[in-house]
Amino acid sequence: MTIGIVGSGALGSNLARALAKVGLTAIIANKRGPASLAALVEELGETISAGTVAEAASADLVVLAMPWASLKDVLGGLPAWENRIVIDGTNPVLFLEPGSPDASDPTNPLAAYGIKAVDLGDTHSSAVVSQLVAGARVVKAFNHLDVNVLPEPQAAGGQRVLFYSGDDADAKAQVRAIIEAIGFVAIDLGTLDVGGPLASLPFGALAMHNFVRI
Repeated sequence: MTIGIVGSGALGSNLARALAKVGLTAIIANKRGPASLAALVEELGETISAGTVAEAASADLVVLAMPWASLKDVLGGLPAWENRIVIDGTNPVLFLEPGSPDASDPTNPLAAYGIKAVDLGDTHSSAVVSQLVAGARVVKAFNHLDVNVLPEPQAAGGQRVLFYSGDDADAKAQVRAIIEAIGFVAIDLGTLDVGGPLASLPFGALAMHNFVRI
């Protein structure tokens, strides 16, 4: 199974580090092109390569690791997904410009953290993502924990927990295998409609909780 990571920010780069540590191969991409990733792939070694967004998105399993605001732009020009697996690692938040009016908005409880929640009405983020990747099997994962710990699954004498959810049993089994391969305890939260909101930042009940199995 080939793995593609679309996005090379904190989530994409740290997931690539986690995969590289256990010898799993992946192709990582961003909108700036493969040359912008030269330093990262040199750091990570031969199992991680840089490619175009189209190349990464052609993998058997594709991780969406870009900011919420970039989703439509990045996904809009990609070919049909043809039942491939898409891991939705995104969260419905916008990053605020320091010093902007939004950054000091007293009605925004997240302004101090430099983010603003996106109002999705009665739906949830993975439902929106599923529409943008029609034909894919979507699994929500890698979005609820501080991404900087992805290369560090061990903590307090045990293993950190990563949640995942989805509607396709086979897709979830393959994502679970990756979570376990990089050293985490994988916990299935059920369907996207149930598990997605539970683990989604900023207001999910399980978001940002660092559980460890001893």
